[in-house]
Amino acid sequence: MPPAKRKSRVYHPDKTRAAVLAQFGNVRKAVGTLTSEQLAGPTRLGDWTVRELAAHITMATSAVARGLAAAGPAKPELTPQDWPVTSAPYARDIAEYVTGLAADNDLATLYAEAGQSLERALADHSGDALVANRTGNMTLADYLPTRTVELIVHTDDLNDAVPGLDIPYDRQALAACTRILADALATKAPGASTEVRIPPFAVVQCVEGPRHTRGTPPNVVETDPLTWIRLATGRTTWPAAVEDALVSASGERADLAGLLPIMA
Repeated sequence: MPPAKRKSRVYHPDKTRAAVLAQFGNVRKAVGTLTSEQLAGPTRLGDWTVRELAAHITMATSAVARGLAAAGPAKPELTPQDWPVTSAPYARDIAEYVTGLAADNDLATLYAEAGQSLERALADHSGDALVANRTGNMTLADYLPTRTVELIVHTDDLNDAVPGLDIPYDRQALAACTRILADALATKAPGASTEVRIPPFAVVQCVEGPRHTRGTPPNVVETDPLTWIRLATGRTTWPAAVEDALVSASGERADLAGLLPIMA
């Protein structure tokens, strides 16, 4: 018998809306301080420059309004925990679009337009509204948490690319991002033999094997939110994180190397 589908986590709609707006504001403010030389610098995302990375963030944010406008009458097909594994087939198309977007547009204009479209979309639509994206429809209440993943992951990319930039991470956005990627792991590797702890935001059980019923489970992984996010999105590797003591792992089923990254 196949494992039961994991119940989707519920995200507080007002807190998530505020978190998305806050993190977008943090990024917009920081990008506005970057010099031409900094914008031309490299990132850890292949051939993308900082300018292209910054432009991508506006695309990911504007997707809320675009998706609301494009959604038809179909029912929701995805949950937040399903979403992380759906983007990989479209990576090349996204990269090509972002290259043109960054080359043809002023970043200040892109951020102003993205911010305005996001604020209007959130003011005009309830959480039940449908949002269309490349891989299926989602309700706005479910789609908004995925924007915290885009914003937090790429905030971290910007901070890595520009020394001293230090864009802050909105706590609620960081929490939602952490939880989505943890739930995606549990969906990818269902089970209850391993407990993954990412304090203070998430605890999930995953991986097939003997189920523990009380006390400390035999297989435990623990790490901090940013390390988890970097592992889940391929920004760092499991061996590197273990070697640097950023992850503690005990038990024969506590090696997650074969399950990572979750979102490429």
